[in-house]
Amino acid sequence: MAIKTYKPTTPSRRHMTVLDFSGLSKVKPEKSLVEVIKKTAGRNSYGRITVRHHGGGAKRKYRIIDFKRDKTDMSAVVQTLEYDPNRTANIALIKYEDGTLAYIIAPVGLKVGDTVISSANADIKPGNCLPIENIPTGTFIHNIELYPGKGAQLARSAGTAAQLMAKGDKMAQVRLPSGEVRMVPMNCKATVGQVGNIDHENVHIGKAGRKRHMGIRPGVRGSAMNPVDHPHGGGEGKAPIGLPSPVTPWGKPTLGYKTRKKKHRTDKYIVKRRGSK
Repeated sequence: MAIKTYKPTTPSRRHMTVLDFSGLSKVKPEKSLVEVIKKTAGRNSYGRITVRHHGGGAKRKYRIIDFKRDKTDMSAVVQTLEYDPNRTANIALIKYEDGTLAYIIAPVGLKVGDTVISSANADIKPGNCLPIENIPTGTFIHNIELYPGKGAQLARSAGTAAQLMAKGDKMAQVRLPSGEVRMVPMNCKATVGQVGNIDHENVHIGKAGRKRHMGIRPGVRGSAMNPVDHPHGGGEGKAPIGLPSPVTPWGKPTLGYKTRKKKHRTDKYIVKRRGSK
């Protein structure tokens, strides 16, 4: 999809851009595949805020996405390409031969009327789902499972794609969008192609109101607070933070501080970490 700009009628309009939704079907979501989302405004079951700066936002319903693709050896035809307010990628409504409807993540190049299938013998074309052991080395894939049958967990956001680097007896090496090379079981499923809506990363929000529509509330700088509210707070005038490095409101280091456990149980599956040379 292309990026649409506006005439600079206001300061915020000058830089604001939106996606051109001309390539999507103008239909309402399939009723049998939507659920109500209960908003929490970042609060847990005790009513305490555990995720800051959440609240409000436009009302929306959740589209149930088929991440497992467990209806094997049955082809399906793409009925519509739709916008999903809950994710950066677009989604495609597919209809199986037996009449069953499902939503999948729409990859680049998928069009209304195309046929997709989940099968070990499927062709290597966008939208088809196969076990990794049946995908040729070097192929770009998305919607990758980490545990067989659990459903896709990796490379699901707009414009992302992983690459199958090598295959062994039981494990395959996959280079993720972050640059990390990771071992994935050969019997896990993945979908061929790159996730669509590539231009999503080029959209400029432009004004605070659009963030409020997304359910994101304002964030306040720690240096603008009082000492009781943040370690960066206090001081006369515009004061430096007065610490060796910036910290969170709870005193934990930030900006580059690694939060992953030193001995994580999945460390043995990481061949090369992201950012390493």
